[in-house]
Amino acid sequence: MWEYMEDRVRKNAEYMLETGCTVRACSAHFGVSKSTVHKDVTERLRWLDPLLYEQVRKVLAKNLSERHLRGGYATKEKYERKYRAERR
Repeated sequence: MWEYMEDRVRKNAEYMLETGCTVRACSAHFGVSKSTVHKDVTERLRWLDPLLYEQVRKVLAKNLSERHLRGGYATKEKYERKYRAERR
């Protein structure tokens, strides 16, 4: 693996551990695609640093289990904003 890729993989993984953010948030923070971040933390990290990989897997599993809650909250906010705008 090229050195710049190893650096990016480590930075992505460490950022996700520090913040507990989603793949989407991590990709926005570093300015790379979601696909790149996902491949970095699920495939490349496994061979680069197995211990870090196990820690990041826990963050990914937590985010996956909470995904439906975030979606429901976003929908609720959307309709509350719409309702407030109509009342003005």
